[in-house]
Amino acid sequence: MSIKNDIQMVKEELNSEEKFFEKAVMTERFVKKYKGLMIGSVVAVVFFVAGNIAYTINEQNTLKATNKALNELQINPANSVALDELKSLSPVLSDAWLYSQAIAQKDIASLEKLKNSESPLIGDLASYELAQNSADVSALNAYSSKQDAVYRDLAQVLSAVKLINTQKIDEAQRKLSMISVDSPLSQVAKALMHYGVK
Repeated sequence: MSIKNDIQMVKEELNSEEKFFEKAVMTERFVKKYKGLMIGSVVAVVFFVAGNIAYTINEQNTLKATNKALNELQINPANSVALDELKSLSPVLSDAWLYSQAIAQKDIASLEKLKNSESPLIGDLASYELAQNSADVSALNAYSSKQDAVYRDLAQVLSAVKLINTQKIDEAQRKLSMISVDSPLSQVAKALMHYGVK
Protein backbone atom coordinates (compact mmCIF):
# COMPACT_ATOMS: atom_id res chain seq x y z
CA MET A 1 0.00 0.00 0.00
CA SER A 2 2.77 2.38 0.60
CA ILE A 3 3.97 2.14 -3.01
CA LYS A 4 0.48 3.10 -4.20
CA ASN A 5 0.46 6.03 -1.80
CA ASP A 6 3.91 7.08 -2.93
CA ILE A 7 2.91 6.90 -6.59
CA GLN A 8 -0.25 8.89 -5.82
CA MET A 9 1.79 11.54 -3.99
CA VAL A 10 4.27 11.79 -6.87
CA LYS A 11 1.38 12.14 -9.34
CA GLU A 12 -0.15 14.91 -7.26
CA GLU A 13 3.19 16.69 -6.98
CA LEU A 14 3.70 16.42 -10.73
CA ASN A 15 0.18 17.75 -11.35
CA SER A 16 0.74 20.71 -9.03
CA GLU A 17 4.14 21.44 -10.61
CA GLU A 18 2.59 21.14 -14.04
CA LYS A 19 -0.18 23.59 -13.06
CA PHE A 20 2.41 25.94 -11.58
CA PHE A 21 4.47 25.90 -14.79
CA GLU A 22 1.32 26.31 -16.85
CA LYS A 23 0.35 29.42 -14.85
CA ALA A 24 3.94 30.72 -15.12
CA VAL A 25 3.83 30.32 -18.91
CA MET A 26 0.45 32.07 -19.08
CA THR A 27 1.74 34.91 -16.91
CA GLU A 28 4.84 35.24 -19.08
CA ARG A 29 2.68 35.40 -22.23
CA PHE A 30 0.44 38.02 -20.61
CA VAL A 31 3.45 40.11 -19.57
CA LYS A 32 5.01 39.85 -23.04
CA LYS A 33 1.72 40.77 -24.70
CA TYR A 34 0.95 43.79 -22.48
CA LYS A 35 4.49 44.81 -21.49
CA GLY A 36 4.34 48.09 -23.41
CA LEU A 37 0.96 49.00 -21.93
CA MET A 38 2.08 48.23 -18.38
CA ILE A 39 5.31 50.23 -18.76
CA GLY A 40 3.36 53.08 -20.35
CA SER A 41 0.89 53.07 -17.45
CA VAL A 42 3.67 53.18 -14.86
CA VAL A 43 5.41 56.01 -16.74
CA ALA A 44 2.12 57.92 -17.04
CA VAL A 45 1.47 57.60 -13.30
CA VAL A 46 5.03 58.78 -12.53
CA PHE A 47 4.64 61.77 -14.87
CA PHE A 48 1.23 62.61 -13.38
CA VAL A 49 2.57 62.54 -9.81
CA ALA A 50 5.67 64.55 -10.79
CA GLY A 51 3.55 67.09 -12.67
CA ASN A 52 1.17 67.45 -9.76
CA ILE A 53 4.05 68.03 -7.35
CA ALA A 54 5.64 70.58 -9.70
CA TYR A 55 2.30 72.38 -10.13
CA THR A 56 1.75 72.55 -6.36
CA ILE A 57 5.25 73.91 -5.78
CA ASN A 58 4.76 76.49 -8.54
CA GLU A 59 1.41 77.59 -7.08
CA GLN A 60 2.95 77.99 -3.62
CA ASN A 61 5.84 80.04 -5.00
CA THR A 62 3.43 82.23 -6.98
CA LEU A 63 1.29 82.75 -3.89
CA LYS A 64 4.33 83.73 -1.81
CA ALA A 65 5.55 86.15 -4.49
CA THR A 66 2.05 87.65 -4.84
CA ASN A 67 1.75 88.15 -1.07
CA LYS A 68 5.22 89.72 -0.96
CA ALA A 69 4.35 92.17 -3.75
CA LEU A 70 1.05 93.06 -2.07
CA ASN A 71 2.77 93.61 1.29
CA GLU A 72 5.30 95.90 -0.39
CA LEU A 73 2.47 97.88 -1.96
CA GLN A 74 0.76 98.23 1.41
CA ILE A 75 3.97 99.62 2.87
CA ASN A 76 4.64 101.89 -0.12
CA PRO A 77 1.68 102.36 -2.52
CA ALA A 78 3.93 104.21 -4.99
CA ASN A 79 6.20 101.16 -5.48
CA SER A 80 5.84 100.62 -9.24
CA VAL A 81 8.13 97.57 -9.26
CA ALA A 82 5.89 95.76 -6.77
CA LEU A 83 2.80 96.81 -8.75
CA ASP A 84 4.28 95.45 -12.00
CA GLU A 85 5.15 92.19 -10.25
CA LEU A 86 1.63 91.95 -8.84
CA LYS A 87 0.18 92.59 -12.32
CA SER A 88 2.26 89.79 -13.81
CA LEU A 89 1.44 87.33 -11.01
CA SER A 90 -2.24 88.10 -10.46
CA PRO A 91 -3.92 90.65 -12.75
CA VAL A 92 -7.22 90.41 -10.87
CA LEU A 93 -5.59 91.09 -7.49
CA SER A 94 -3.68 93.94 -9.10
CA ASP A 95 -6.96 95.43 -10.34
CA ALA A 96 -8.44 95.05 -6.84
CA TRP A 97 -5.44 96.93 -5.40
CA LEU A 98 -5.75 99.67 -8.03
CA TYR A 99 -9.49 99.91 -7.35
CA SER A 100 -8.94 100.35 -3.61
CA GLN A 101 -6.36 103.06 -4.29
CA ALA A 102 -8.61 104.81 -6.82
CA ILE A 103 -11.47 104.87 -4.30
CA ALA A 104 -9.22 106.15 -1.51
CA GLN A 105 -7.79 108.90 -3.70
CA LYS A 106 -11.02 109.56 -5.66
CA ASP A 107 -9.04 109.01 -8.88
CA ILE A 108 -11.60 109.13 -11.69
CA ALA A 109 -9.03 108.36 -14.42
CA SER A 110 -8.02 105.11 -12.71
CA LEU A 111 -11.67 104.13 -12.24
CA GLU A 112 -12.24 104.77 -15.93
CA LYS A 113 -9.42 102.33 -16.77
CA LEU A 114 -10.74 99.75 -14.32
CA LYS A 115 -14.15 99.64 -16.03
CA ASN A 116 -12.55 97.18 -18.47
CA SER A 117 -10.92 95.02 -15.81
CA GLU A 118 -10.39 91.28 -16.32
CA SER A 119 -12.46 90.81 -13.18
CA PRO A 120 -16.15 91.45 -13.90
CA LEU A 121 -16.70 92.44 -10.27
CA ILE A 122 -13.97 95.11 -10.31
CA GLY A 123 -15.27 96.41 -13.64
CA ASP A 124 -18.79 96.62 -12.24
CA LEU A 125 -17.69 98.36 -9.04
CA ALA A 126 -15.62 100.88 -11.00
CA SER A 127 -18.63 101.58 -13.25
CA TYR A 128 -20.80 102.15 -10.19
CA GLU A 129 -18.29 104.53 -8.60
CA LEU A 130 -18.03 106.52 -11.82
CA ALA A 131 -21.81 106.72 -12.12
CA GLN A 132 -22.17 107.71 -8.46
CA ASN A 133 -19.54 110.45 -8.72
CA SER A 134 -21.03 111.95 -11.86
CA ALA A 135 -23.57 114.71 -11.47
CA ASP A 136 -25.54 113.19 -14.34
CA VAL A 137 -28.56 111.03 -13.50
CA SER A 138 -28.26 109.27 -16.86
CA ALA A 139 -24.97 107.63 -15.74
CA LEU A 140 -26.76 106.09 -12.74
CA ASN A 141 -29.65 105.06 -14.99
CA ALA A 142 -27.25 103.42 -17.45
CA TYR A 143 -25.55 101.55 -14.63
CA SER A 144 -28.82 100.41 -13.02
CA SER A 145 -30.12 99.18 -16.38
CA LYS A 146 -27.36 96.55 -16.57
CA GLN A 147 -28.72 93.10 -15.81
CA ASP A 148 -25.79 91.95 -13.68
CA ALA A 149 -25.09 95.23 -11.87
CA VAL A 150 -24.08 94.60 -8.26
CA TYR A 151 -25.40 97.90 -6.92
CA ARG A 152 -28.42 98.23 -9.21
CA ASP A 153 -30.90 99.08 -6.44
CA LEU A 154 -28.50 101.50 -4.77
CA ALA A 155 -27.98 103.25 -8.11
CA GLN A 156 -31.75 103.55 -8.49
CA VAL A 157 -32.08 105.05 -5.01
CA LEU A 158 -29.28 107.56 -5.71
CA SER A 159 -30.85 108.39 -9.05
CA ALA A 160 -34.20 108.98 -7.32
CA VAL A 161 -32.55 111.22 -4.71
CA LYS A 162 -30.94 113.31 -7.46
CA LEU A 163 -34.29 113.51 -9.26
CA ILE A 164 -35.99 114.62 -6.02
CA ASN A 165 -33.35 117.33 -5.61
CA THR A 166 -34.14 118.62 -9.11
CA GLN A 167 -37.91 118.47 -8.41
CA LYS A 168 -38.59 115.63 -10.87
CA ILE A 169 -40.90 113.83 -8.48
CA ASP A 170 -42.73 111.61 -11.00
CA GLU A 171 -39.46 110.22 -12.43
CA ALA A 172 -38.14 109.66 -8.90
CA GLN A 173 -41.28 107.76 -7.97
CA ARG A 174 -40.93 105.54 -11.06
CA LYS A 175 -37.31 104.82 -10.16
CA LEU A 176 -38.17 103.92 -6.58
CA SER A 177 -41.05 101.69 -7.65
CA MET A 178 -38.61 99.60 -9.74
CA ILE A 179 -36.84 98.41 -6.57
CA SER A 180 -37.93 94.90 -5.65
CA VAL A 181 -39.60 94.22 -2.31
CA ASP A 182 -36.94 91.53 -1.76
CA SER A 183 -34.17 94.11 -1.99
CA PRO A 184 -32.43 95.27 1.20
CA LEU A 185 -33.11 98.81 0.00
CA SER A 186 -36.86 98.35 -0.34
CA GLN A 187 -37.50 100.01 3.05
CA VAL A 188 -35.35 102.98 2.03
CA ALA A 189 -37.28 103.23 -1.23
CA LYS A 190 -40.59 103.12 0.62
CA ALA A 191 -39.43 105.82 3.03
CA LEU A 192 -38.31 108.04 0.17
CA MET A 193 -41.58 107.48 -1.66
CA HIS A 194 -43.52 108.36 1.48
CA TYR A 195 -41.48 111.27 2.82
CA GLY A 196 -39.36 112.52 -0.05
CA VAL A 197 -41.59 112.20 -3.05
CA LYS A 198 -45.09 113.09 -1.89
